[in-house]
Amino acid sequence: MNIIVVIADTFRYDNIYPLGSGAVGGPHLETFAQQGVSLNNFYTGSFPTIPQRTDFTTGRVGWPWYPWQSLLRSGRNHLPKLLAPHGYVSQLIGDCPHLIKAQFDLGFTGFHQVRGQEGDTHFLRLNHEIREVIPPDKTRPGSHFRDHNLADLHRWINQYYQRESQTFAYRTASLAEEWLEENYLQDPFFLWVDFFDPHEPWDPPEYLVRKYDDSGYDGPPLIHPNYGRADVYTDAELSNLRAHYLAEAFLVDRSVGRILQKIEDLDLFNKSIVIFMSDHGMSTGEHNRTGKSNIGTGDSRYWPIFPEVAHCPFIIRAPQLPQDTAVSSYIQPCDILPTLAELVDLNLNYEDPIHGRSFAGPLRGEADPNPRTFAVTASFSVPADGSVADRSTTPVVYSDEWIYVPIGMEGETALFDRRADPMAETNVVGDHPAKAEAMQDLLNRYLADLDAPERAVKAVQPLAQG
Repeated sequence: MNIIVVIADTFRYDNIYPLGSGAVGGPHLETFAQQGVSLNNFYTGSFPTIPQRTDFTTGRVGWPWYPWQSLLRSGRNHLPKLLAPHGYVSQLIGDCPHLIKAQFDLGFTGFHQVRGQEGDTHFLRLNHEIREVIPPDKTRPGSHFRDHNLADLHRWINQYYQRESQTFAYRTASLAEEWLEENYLQDPFFLWVDFFDPHEPWDPPEYLVRKYDDSGYDGPPLIHPNYGRADVYTDAELSNLRAHYLAEAFLVDRSVGRILQKIEDLDLFNKSIVIFMSDHGMSTGEHNRTGKSNIGTGDSRYWPIFPEVAHCPFIIRAPQLPQDTAVSSYIQPCDILPTLAELVDLNLNYEDPIHGRSFAGPLRGEADPNPRTFAVTASFSVPADGSVADRSTTPVVYSDEWIYVPIGMEGETALFDRRADPMAETNVVGDHPAKAEAMQDLLNRYLADLDAPERAVKAVQPLAQG
């Protein structure tokens, strides 16, 4: 069986109907969901971009031990290396600028990166002025090349997109289509296609943005959030910011659709496992936040990994799996590796013991004899003494009934009724203190089962109040 994995960075769970509200309105992933099995409770584990992909390719939960770093420092497991002894040729294609820096290319037979995303100054245009795209107080702070922010550099390096064919999503999909046409006779192969979109800067052609923005906004295009408080934007500005995100997500849907159509044209669905997933989402106003972590100015809050960021789409299609079904088991990225091993019936030689567990049985419609009843999403805590740094991204525990946050936005313990309040807006910990304690015990036992270091355990305890 071939393995084809498509990752879209920052693609929210609720972008796709029937998984969520279908805010993007793109038809291709909705159709793919009807052709395969969707996971209702797939949550990112180690957060954000590179830690999530590290969990996926190593089968391990990384956040208690290490931060965003090179894959070589994080462990010895790597999916293409594990598949190679079984005859798999592997290819990594993507425009995520962080993959090569984190050495994800090592172990792949082939690697091709589309350059230029998120301020990647791979090709300078020094005859041209670097222009201000967004007022500095409306976008993510930071000085990169010649004291310019990421939005300015993105437009300078890539120029303004007038046509869809100029966008990263289109170009990455085109390479994936070309690779499939050139290699579909190889048996077996592993293809990993990594879209950085809809990660910001959100720079689709403006005619697509108008599909999602009826606010009458007439200011500069808001292509990059501030990673801080949403109330620095007017309602019209926030609408325009969100519209840029949705328009770029729409392009991802269309581009993934082209890859899926090529798989169909080449008759590869009959002998391939095909996965679409995201690494995390993005706040576009929820919880008075825009971004996914608190690195902006003027916001002293902690940033728990709330549902709009933690909850991710995951759709899988394979010949041995049913179609148009959903699985409600709690699944995390570390579980994908052993699941693929079971689906392709391979005994992989893991160099490091894995934390993940196969969910192939539930995908096939079989009962899970020992189902996981919760998911934990978290980011590495830097202080060595186990303390929690100011303005940290803090962990969240998700279960059927509760969303538990040991360190909320103001440092408080928070508990949300997931069924009545799925986006975690109303803290009810005062009404259910025993439930909060039970969820904290669950989190502590989870870390004990991982044999996590003491610093990680300390960093997820509620802060002393008062």
